[in-house]
Amino acid sequence: MAVNRHRGEVPAIIDGRERTLCLTLGALAELEDAFAADSLAGLVERFGTGRLSARDLTRILAAGLRGGGADVSEAEMGAMRIDGGAAGAATVAARLLAAAFGTPGEETEPAPPNP
Repeated sequence: MAVNRHRGEVPAIIDGRERTLCLTLGALAELEDAFAADSLAGLVERFGTGRLSARDLTRILAAGLRGGGADVSEAEMGAMRIDGGAAGAATVAARLLAAAFGTPGEETEPAPPNP
C-alpha cells in the first residue's frame, strides 16, 4: 500500500481491504467537535492520557478514513473489522494520532549537517 508518511497517511487493513487513513484539518475539526475540545491542544491533552474508549477509537478511525477519502460514518466504522481486532484498532489509532501530532522527541526538521 503506497502511503505518504509526510502527509500523515497511515495504512490499515479494514474489512479485508487496504485503506489509507489521514487526519486532515477537516478530520481534526470533526474530532474537536466530537470530543468538545476547544483547540488542537485540547485534543492532544485528551488523547495524551492513553485512555481511549471503543467509541473514541471508532470516532478517530472514522475521521481518519474520511480524511483519507472514504465516505464512511461512525456507525459504519463501528461495524467494520480491523486486522488485529480491538488491539489492532488501538494500534492504528495510535499511529494515526502520532502521524498527525508527532511523537515526543521526534524531530520535525532534519538536523543541519555538521560542517
